[in-house]
Parts: sequence; structure tokens; C-alpha cells
Amino acid sequence: MLLRRHLFTALLSLAGLCGAAQAQIRIGQTAGFSGAAAAGVKEAADGARLYLDAVNAQGGIGGQQIELVSLDDKFDPKLAADNAKALIAKGVLALFLTRGTPHNQAILPLLASAGIALVGPSTGAMLLHEPVNPWVFNVRATYQREAERAVKHLMQIGVQRIAIVQVADSFGEDAVQGALRGFGSTVKPVVYEKYDRSKPDFAPIMPQVLAADAQAVLVIGSGTTAADAMKALRAAGSKAQLLTLSNNASSGFVKALGDVARGVIVSQVLPPERSLASPLVKEAHDLARAVGSTAPEITPALLEGFASAKVLVEGLRRAAAKRDLSRGGLQKALEGISRFDLGGLELSYSPTDHTGLDYADLSIIGADGRFRR
Repeated sequence: MLLRRHLFTALLSLAGLCGAAQAQIRIGQTAGFSGAAAAGVKEAADGARLYLDAVNAQGGIGGQQIELVSLDDKFDPKLAADNAKALIAKGVLALFLTRGTPHNQAILPLLASAGIALVGPSTGAMLLHEPVNPWVFNVRATYQREAERAVKHLMQIGVQRIAIVQVADSFGEDAVQGALRGFGSTVKPVVYEKYDRSKPDFAPIMPQVLAADAQAVLVIGSGTTAADAMKALRAAGSKAQLLTLSNNASSGFVKALGDVARGVIVSQVLPPERSLASPLVKEAHDLARAVGSTAPEITPALLEGFASAKVLVEGLRRAAAKRDLSRGGLQKALEGISRFDLGGLELSYSPTDHTGLDYADLSIIGADGRFRR
């Protein structure tokens, strides 16, 4: 009798565990947690988890906890697609915060066939904006918007001898279109060179930049590779103003730059990470303070993950309210978001517009290694 009672108790416990597992809202992420973009990827994921943990602590979505299942694709587009397939097969409700332009490009064909939304891809690639993909919900502004803003700023302050050093992949080809628009119709880059994504070699490019007496160099690349390009420029003797895009707006990128970091301009797609006047930023700081000593540092990359998680949760809440917490239900709920206040920034979607925010600004790395506006 005692044995049967223990067995019954064990079965009840197992049933409870199975129920909890089934109650989980599983969200899938593939990103380069190792590789050239690892630092920024980790910071963005930390930001997402900071917000998701706070939501879970308050009961989750209708009592269901949100679980972020993250896989490392080593910043390899093929592995990103394989990871996405595996996550879809495991039944995740949505894909989220996937990093890299070629990587997202490889994932796109999977969305419609699986009927699954991709929320907050961590890239500003135009191919995710135009034409509108009904399964993609962008949060951040496009790289083209950033690059155009950066070049126009230089032109406005009298800097016209501008060089472009660009990675030869879909990310580079996309972002450079905005940069070229920034030049206008009368000015062209004094140097425009590409480097191989898998085997970058900057040695042949450096003499061209020096010979052109470039006043500024826009480096379109990712993480440690972009940092290596900038360090190579300085080692070759170039004193040009260095610029890059928001995919490098992380403390890890600043550390990778080392002594070269000071004075580098980095475009941004969210308000300053230390501006507590921004409700979004203040909320992130408040949640980090509540976590205590183990809380992650609030960086631009972290804020991108944090903001994307807020959009994801809003979609989940709306889908749950309509009793349709399914892949299709989440897609419909997200598309119905209108004038959602992210915290001082308003975001809307519609069947003809999945762009999200259009915020673009410039920052400069100070002597203390922090981004200054």
C-alpha cells in the first residue's frame, strides 16, 4: 500500500512537470554566440532575457512562462538556417533576434512554409523590409538609413574625402546603398573597396586609403573583423575619422578596438543607453538594478534586444487575449499592433508595413570607452 502511494505521488509530480513543460511558450533564436559578432549577440540576448525574466516573474503570459531557446550558429549563414529548421521542428512559437543579414536571408524561405513569425531580427537589412514579408516583424531601423545619415553628417561638416571599406556579402551590399545615397549626385567615395567575409585581408586596401588622403573611412563589417580593419588603418598611419554602423554598437566591439576605440563614430538605432529621460532606457536600468550584482551592463546592443523582447511580449499578450496563442495567432496579433509605446518610441505594424522604428542617430566612443551622443 505504501509503495502504491509513493508511485501515485511520483506520477502526480511527473504530470505536474509535464504540464509545466507544455505550458512553456518556447521562442527560438539562432545567432553567432561565437564568431566575429559574439560580443554584440550576447549583449542583445542579455537584453531580451532581462525583459523576459521580468515578465516571467510577474506570471508570464496568462500564467505561462516564456522560454528563449538560443542556438549558436557561429555566425555562419548555413548553420543559421539549419538551426532555424531544428527550432521550428521542436515546435517553437516564433523565431526571434536572429543575427546577420546573410543569416536571415537563409532563414526567410522557412517562414511561410512553417507559418512562423520572425520577430526583431537583429539586422537592418532592407530585404527584411521591402517587399513586406507577412512573417517578418522588424523593430530597429535599416542599415541604409544609418549609413545615409552617417555620410550626410560628414558632408554637412565639410568632410568630403570619404572612403568605404565594405564586407563582400549581402549585408555590405545592402548597407552601402544608403552610404552612396548620402554622397548625393556630385561627390563619390575616394576609395571604395570590399573584403572577403570568410578570409578578410586588409593589407591591399590600406595603401589606397593613404594615397587618397581620406578624411574619413566608413567600415561596413561585423564585430572583430570591423575592429581589425580599423586597427589596420591606424597601424598603416591613417588619421582619418573612422565610422561604422549599429551592428557594432556594443561594449564588446569597443574592447576589440582597444587603443583605437577613442573617437570612432558608431551609428545608433535607439536612444542613448544612459539617458534616463527615455522611458525605455529607464525601464531597462530599473530592471537591471532589481537583478542586482549579476545584472548585465546596459549597452546599445542590450537595448536592441530589450526593445525587441517588448514587441514580442506585446504580440504574445494580444494573441493570448484572443485565445489564439499559436504561430498564426501570434502573426495576426503582431500585425495588429498600432501606436505601441515602447517607452518614448512609438511602433506600429500593418499588412503593408512591418518596418518598426525609423530611429537613427550617431554616437562617438569617448576616452572612457563609452558611447557619447
